[in-house]
Amino acid sequence: MRADTPAADLPLAGIRVLDLSRVLAGPWCTQTLADLGAEVWKIEAPVKGDDTRSWTPPDVDGESTYFMCTNRSKLSMAVDLRHPEGQKLVRRLAMQADILVENYRLGALRKFGLDYETLSAENPRLIYCSISGYGRSGPRAAEPGYDFVIQAESGLMSITGEPDGSPMKLGVAVTDLVTGMNAVQAVLAALIARAQSGRGQLIDLALLDGAISILANVGSGYLAAGSRPQRYGNGHPTVVPYQTFAAADGVFALAVGNDAQFRALCTVLGLPELSSDERYGTSRARAFNRDTLLPVLERSFATQTSAHWIERISAAGIPVGRVRSVPEALDAPEVAAREMVAETPDAVHGTLRLMQSPLHLRGTPPRRPVSPPRLGEHTDELLQRVLGATAEEIRALRDSGAVA
Repeated sequence: MRADTPAADLPLAGIRVLDLSRVLAGPWCTQTLADLGAEVWKIEAPVKGDDTRSWTPPDVDGESTYFMCTNRSKLSMAVDLRHPEGQKLVRRLAMQADILVENYRLGALRKFGLDYETLSAENPRLIYCSISGYGRSGPRAAEPGYDFVIQAESGLMSITGEPDGSPMKLGVAVTDLVTGMNAVQAVLAALIARAQSGRGQLIDLALLDGAISILANVGSGYLAAGSRPQRYGNGHPTVVPYQTFAAADGVFALAVGNDAQFRALCTVLGLPELSSDERYGTSRARAFNRDTLLPVLERSFATQTSAHWIERISAAGIPVGRVRSVPEALDAPEVAAREMVAETPDAVHGTLRLMQSPLHLRGTPPRRPVSPPRLGEHTDELLQRVLGATAEEIRALRDSGAVA
């Protein structure tokens, strides 16, 4: 069971994050930092806010569930960065921050005095994490980068989909999510380095870099062995059988990871002769002879229901599972047992069902989710508590249009 960790005992208690990022990669990073106890100040444009606030459907009474997925446990401040006074406010916040995360176009923040060189000169302890499509150096540094295009350009799309079908993207923005995770790792490393040196640093992360890195074994197969990857649909280039199979009543996923598991599978199927066949006895042999092996397995699986096979294959110690819908997955008992979904109090809706952090630290668990903020919900609080603004000063800032 997850226990509520006192705020002061959370791993990043006392760390302040100035979040100038929007959409997914940057907010995914800062949400994880918030889960771990950091105080995250999400700076949003007045009226419009983060782009994802308008990304519907789906929505809950007009509020975007896309925004909800990546902004739990943050404080929202509505500031107009085009306004000179708004720029001054955010620079003052940067002087109080430990970490700044941004994903603006190259050079955009320099004109506001919010670039790394300007801010680090005044706050040398600042860790400044810059996220972009192609990095802050290189021939494409000035170009915008979107997950869909990055999946295409990185090669990820070319290895996803049916062998005779079109290249296919993953169902979520995987390069944004991976870059957000990379950003968390880099920020935590920079915090450790700062504890030793006393200085922050610039972190330069690119969606394309993150996408290239997760080519993993497929990438190394080309680099080291010259192997040109192809699409295998739900199959695997090296491990066989490792794919979905159709039973009499539906589809299930089977992952036979080694020769011992293959022998056990053959016993379950009543086909022990397959494991002694030199064409299939080893993982390497099965990879080269998949075209003759898979039809035999497919005919056998088609004779019984998926429940029949899952029960027997699982009992034999072989990884197997039903192909679930998203609702089935989120409502699964093992997901509930890990408390990955939380009923979160919300001022407007009463409660919201939100996903929780997957980081199960037994000594200092992440905080339970706090409902994503409404646009500008914490503007006055942060002006008063962090910058010491008086009620009169806040009124003047609002009247001028610098904040909302």
